[in-house]
Amino acid sequence: MAAEADIGLIGLAVMGQNLVLNINDHGFTVAVFNRTTAKVDAFLDGAARGTAVIGTHSLAELVGTLKRPRRVMLMVKAGTVVDGFIEKLIPLLAQGDIIIDGGNSLYTDTERRTALLADQGILYVGTGISGGEEGARIGPSIMPGGNPGAWPHVREIFQSIAARVDGVPCCDWVGEGGAGHYVKMVHNGIEYGDMQLICEAYDFMHRAMGMDEESMQAVFEQWNKGVLNSYLIEITADILGFKDEDGSPLSAHILDTAGQKGTGKWTGISALELGIPLTLIGEAVFARCLSAMKEERVLASEILDGPNKRFNGEMEQVVNDVHDALYGAKIISYAQGYMLMREAAEENSWNLNYGGIALMWRGGCIIRSAFLDNIQQAFARNPELSNLLLDDFFSTAVQRAQEGWRRMVILAVQQGIPVPAISSGLNFYDGYRSKRLPANLLQAQRDYFGAHTYERLDRPRGEFFHTDWTGSGGDVASTTYTV
Repeated sequence: MAAEADIGLIGLAVMGQNLVLNINDHGFTVAVFNRTTAKVDAFLDGAARGTAVIGTHSLAELVGTLKRPRRVMLMVKAGTVVDGFIEKLIPLLAQGDIIIDGGNSLYTDTERRTALLADQGILYVGTGISGGEEGARIGPSIMPGGNPGAWPHVREIFQSIAARVDGVPCCDWVGEGGAGHYVKMVHNGIEYGDMQLICEAYDFMHRAMGMDEESMQAVFEQWNKGVLNSYLIEITADILGFKDEDGSPLSAHILDTAGQKGTGKWTGISALELGIPLTLIGEAVFARCLSAMKEERVLASEILDGPNKRFNGEMEQVVNDVHDALYGAKIISYAQGYMLMREAAEENSWNLNYGGIALMWRGGCIIRSAFLDNIQQAFARNPELSNLLLDDFFSTAVQRAQEGWRRMVILAVQQGIPVPAISSGLNFYDGYRSKRLPANLLQAQRDYFGAHTYERLDRPRGEFFHTDWTGSGGDVASTTYTV
């Protein structure tokens, strides 16, 4: 077969098929392969009928259709499946050819694969792709990283098929090694946070305030016209207005157990490894874990009592308070996500463009929102900004939101309605703005039982002290602590 395809794609699940059609629509020829080859034929006879897409039934046939440098994109399950395809592709490729992983791979796997393939002369790209099946079809957010030598050869295709905002493609080079997949992982962690915050606002309005789906739909539609304007707020309004066959709200019939694919958990693990207080996103992950304990929660609901306090607030004011709580907590979620990316960049020697990342997230992806323009502007004002909360726009916004935010959390506690992410965001804000925290007592405790030492307020940082608290502990100290 003549080498006529611009790119090959392996994996014809929904995301893979829609990316192929998107690439085809932009004038590039795509060759496709799937382990179950019947899917190739079904795709060509179905969604790809009448396109220039080339079907192949082996990896060798796929590679044989590709122009040099040959570009092969994997849209398969993360983990060993990716490694398996890489192993099979290596003998078929030559120096300068490119393998692209477009799945949600763990960034450390991408680091390893980039180095492994570089040793063999093959360029590797690990790219995050966000936007779900709709984004893949009409324009996703694309976050490529890996071997920078590959970027000139994939840039045109990626930026052609990506979403655009104000004419700017939501795709640019993120950084070396696993940087692209890391940024996509943090995106997904923020997505977990955004979704949980919205769910807590919905739950509070429904259970504490007695609002029905129609009333809440109107609230979310109104919110989508202001500072909370976003894809997730928009679809929440659509969901609340969707009717089941009997005319009742479909959302009320959906089992309250949430699934997850692991990227939120990976974000939390990375935060723990790097020592970043990613509290809100962590609570969002744990909220999904708690939701999965459905049968145990049903049993507990019959045994454990909570407050029996009736709501007696002024509806419009409380809805405004919920809005402010949601907005304030959203700012915290993004601030924490950016804290994590900054620390990971330092740890891995990545040169991340934080304002550029916000631009990539403005369109196509699940967390797209007007809010991201404010983040881009914050980093344009100060590229060295250490925390979004220190930017004038965000510090003013969160301070304006805090009064209603606090009232909403108080009401939730009084009503016995869990708001773990919203309250965690407020706790982080109060901790971050505290000149003094009780860690002095914690260090005294650690020194008391483990001779772990402490620093003093009246001495220079870096000098460590140990006290014989009991009179029988001696003068031997443990190694100094690390944060």
